[in-house]
Amino acid sequence: MKPRISKREPLLAAVLAAGLLAGCMVGPNYHRPAAQPPTAFRDLSDNPQAQAQVASYADLPWWQVFQDPQLQELIRVALKQNYDLQIASERIISSRAQLAITRSNLFPQIQGNGNFTGGREGTFQTKYNFLSLTADAAFQLDFFGKLRRADEAARAQLLGTEDAKQTVILTLVSDVASDYFTLLQLDLELQITKDTVSTQQDSVKLTNLRLDHGVATKLDVLQAQQVLDTANAQVPDLERQIAQEENAINILLGNYPQGVTRGRPLVEQNLPPEIPPGLPSSLIERRPDIREAEQDLIASNAEIGVAKAQFFPQISLTASGGGSFGRSSAFSGLMSSQLGIWSYAAQVSQPIFTGGALRGNLKRAKSEFEQALLAYRQTIQRAFGDASDALIGYQKFHQVRLRQEDSVADLRESVRLSNLRYTGGTTTYLEVLDGQRSLFEAELTLAQARGEEYQSLVQIYRALGGGWQQ
Repeated sequence: MKPRISKREPLLAAVLAAGLLAGCMVGPNYHRPAAQPPTAFRDLSDNPQAQAQVASYADLPWWQVFQDPQLQELIRVALKQNYDLQIASERIISSRAQLAITRSNLFPQIQGNGNFTGGREGTFQTKYNFLSLTADAAFQLDFFGKLRRADEAARAQLLGTEDAKQTVILTLVSDVASDYFTLLQLDLELQITKDTVSTQQDSVKLTNLRLDHGVATKLDVLQAQQVLDTANAQVPDLERQIAQEENAINILLGNYPQGVTRGRPLVEQNLPPEIPPGLPSSLIERRPDIREAEQDLIASNAEIGVAKAQFFPQISLTASGGGSFGRSSAFSGLMSSQLGIWSYAAQVSQPIFTGGALRGNLKRAKSEFEQALLAYRQTIQRAFGDASDALIGYQKFHQVRLRQEDSVADLRESVRLSNLRYTGGTTTYLEVLDGQRSLFEAELTLAQARGEEYQSLVQIYRALGGGWQQ
């Protein structure tokens, strides 16, 4: 007597065979491309040993870098309400859903069906009711890794959207801080201008008084008025810039345009005693835009495997089972029939002639991988360029600010001495006015130098990849 063979054994054998071949995937496995970062940042530092420090300024969380409580609050609101960040979060949800869709192809697809019919027919008006219940299953055997490569690509795309969100956070934190320091710089320029207006109003009054007593000329009065008019003309322009900067900050915060509360003035903001850039090799891991570019590269690499698998046979298994139940008034029994049905099949599809479509698809996938590789290397190159520019900028702006402070101190003393000489009658008022005009311009330049120094500090933090850790 022959042993009885179960109807399920052919399908089970095929599934086991698929499991044995699960490790077979065509296409290249991903390996991170070799990237040779420079041995040191080009920061023109007076202390080259500082470049060898493992710790980096960007390792600090943003609330330790930006210590103004009001700025910290602005950043918190931006991280909660900014629309670009919310869009980036939704893109992650969309990519996660796409991964689930792609991964579902690795599992059997089962579908249930039900059909009910009833009616009356024939001369004797026989009544009948029939119910049919079936279940269909389909499973594509992934012998050559097409589905697994597609899953690999979808997973890399998901991770890329997560890195893209971190890039948005990094940019957002930096933009809020940068705009805030710009606002404080404009506040300082406005205060300097208003102080100059007040001083020049006193000078005009004093010059008119001296004119009344015959010790000054009408020309002295007109020259004093000219300096006053110049300062007055800058007030509305600075107020315009301040209002527009406040609007820009509120847009980042997800608010409608309104005023912005200030914290410490610009001259009271803290500057770090040192800014270690860290090891150049760590920049590749710290910058989220580099990691995003690498995930694009991983996805493109997996798509090559998908394209190669199209050349090989596609094998699918299908199965169906169920039953039909009927009831008729022509029979004395309650159920006239109970029928069980089942079937299974295997389908093999092998491309024979596609007019070059498959080769073109593979060539396109390889080209897109090369594009992603070039973009990855370019992103690394630009990252080191950003870091170098920021480090150089901070050092040089710091030097500019120190020298400008000396210039302002010298001009203040020059104006004081000129006033004494004019009061003593040993010089003309033109010398005093020239000194006051130069002092006003130097003080504005110093305010701008202070602002640029803080701006470059923000750029260092951003270029080194800091600020996105929450």
